[in-house]
Amino acid sequence: MRKMIIEGGQRLSGEVTIGGAKNSTVALIPAAILADTPVRFDSVPDILDVHNLMVILESMNVHSTFEDGVMVIDPTEIVENPLPSRAIKSLRASYYFMGSLLGKFNRSTVTFPGGDNIGPRPIDQHIKGFKALGASVSENEDTVYITADKRGLHGAHIFLDVVSVGATINVILAAVKARGLTTIENAAREPEIIDLAMFLNSMGAKVRGAGTDVIRVEGVEKLVSTTTHTIIPDRIEAGTYLSLAAAVGNGITVKNIIPEHLESFTSKLVEAGINIKMDEDQVYVPAISSISAIEINTSPFPGFATDLQQPLTASLLRASGMSVVNDTIYPERVKHVTELKKMGAKIRSENGVIYVEHTDHLQGTEVEAGEIRAGACLMIAAFMAEGTTTITRADNIMRGYDSLIKKLTKLGAKVQIIEEPEL
Repeated sequence: MRKMIIEGGQRLSGEVTIGGAKNSTVALIPAAILADTPVRFDSVPDILDVHNLMVILESMNVHSTFEDGVMVIDPTEIVENPLPSRAIKSLRASYYFMGSLLGKFNRSTVTFPGGDNIGPRPIDQHIKGFKALGASVSENEDTVYITADKRGLHGAHIFLDVVSVGATINVILAAVKARGLTTIENAAREPEIIDLAMFLNSMGAKVRGAGTDVIRVEGVEKLVSTTTHTIIPDRIEAGTYLSLAAAVGNGITVKNIIPEHLESFTSKLVEAGINIKMDEDQVYVPAISSISAIEINTSPFPGFATDLQQPLTASLLRASGMSVVNDTIYPERVKHVTELKKMGAKIRSENGVIYVEHTDHLQGTEVEAGEIRAGACLMIAAFMAEGTTTITRADNIMRGYDSLIKKLTKLGAKVQIIEEPEL
């Protein structure tokens, strides 16, 4: 693991360009093994999750290259092998191999994935979808075994009991080569699902309705890639830098965004009294003299994203009055609260609701990044604080943010990563 060292009391300014969406990328890479040809992605973020996924691909004899944001994946010589448990356990999105391997081979065996510990995230809706498509599912300790019968998967009508991005994607991956028509009702509507559908359709898949709550997938026999798929910009990375700009910015422009993907977030910035300037593909945040307290309630897209409540929480320490953050999706996503208190923040969590009071002074100290977005919150707070802050387990932050140190340094930040010796 690595440490991030940040010198506080800095005002940052300049431009930052957003990379490809992490939450798209971690679905698109497993989806690539469904292709009958090599595939090529552009705007791939340089994050640890991508490199872990490449390890998983290599274990199946799927060769991949990654350079300057371009990734080429060749699944034409894929073999069924046990997936490396260490890489699987390092990121939760590895569960997309359940759907893609099932769609490819009519069976899959996947160790239950790890990733961020932010409370219960069951896979019951994934399993419900696989069973509806004609697969049998069994579990033994932390391994899931999924097998279709000799006739293979078939289309089905599936109503998800809860809106789930992961289940929606996994069912699409399993259904794209299944016989007949699959209908997914109460489907998640996130932009990353649209991105996945566009990639699959570019290869000949028939996925309709992505971005609505009813998705229809008509199975096809082959998927042939003939173009490069450019991954959409990362709305969570964009929101994190906008939060940073609100906290310590002296005028920051965030470039390469899709404004419609950020409306629920930018509307909260406006509500807080921040005079942002939105253009076609970028947004400017001026130096902020004051922020008003606001209330945030997370919800599935197009609502306020759970992944952005923590980065903005740090900025709300500047707000006059008390802000309230209610994460209805992951109420246990409060790992940042205890760590912020170590820095002197006036913040508390009660029954899954976070109360953020105005805090005049933060003091640099040692804190721990328990997961990606908690780490992003602490990173922003560290720039606000007096003195030096050391963030341990910084690998968790690096999992989610493209070329992070390079981008922060370009804004004028004094930040570095130090390798911690393994015990």
